Amino acid sequence: MSDHDDFLAWVRTALYEAELALHNGNAAPRRALWSRNEPVSVLGAWRNASGQLEIDELFSALARSFSDCTSYAFELRTYDVVGDLAYTVGFEHTSVSVDGQPRTYTLRATQVYRREGGEWRVVHRHGDTVTE
Repeated sequence: MSDHDDFLAWVRTALYEAELALHNGNAAPRRALWSRNEPVSVLGAWRNASGQLEIDELFSALARSFSDCTSYAFELRTYDVVGDLAYTVGFEHTSVSVDGQPRTYTLRATQVYRREGGEWRVVHRHGDTVTE
């Protein structure tokens, strides 16, 4: 398998499963896929974070807010792998309860990844709400 194939398989399995878990109130799988090396950052649809402490606080807050995910799909638009760096660009289509209220929304999501110790780790996320 090529680097591109390996990366894409990881996105479609481990990364997808971690995002699904977060939307069901469990941040641990997402956090496990994020780098523990600086820099790390999020420019989020609801909140921004920079550095390990802020990332941990953000993911915990999201997990407390999310529950009862009935649908999560990542529509990958483009991606690339160059050495030990990669990125994805796509749309996240989600139906979930946020603070107990059912919501359906789509986010534009761009993520940057770094290969560390042979494993892909997320180092940056930018997400914003798609408006009509």
